[in-house]
Amino acid sequence: MLLENKIMSLNKNKIFGYSALVIFLMGTALILTGFIKYKEYKLGFAIAGAGFYAVAWAFNALRGRV
Repeated sequence: MLLENKIMSLNKNKIFGYSALVIFLMGTALILTGFIKYKEYKLGFAIAGAGFYAVAWAFNALRGRV
């Protein structure tokens, strides 16, 4: 019982870390989608992906401080 609670427990730092990872992957997916599929809109996709990177960086910086 105690081992299950340790494995499944998510504190706020883990949640910030996982969410930063997911947001970073979404930004990468946006940039790659723009460069591979929608070449005429690749600048817009790249700017949106960079915005996702900035939000992921902010989430990573908040880890341990909130």
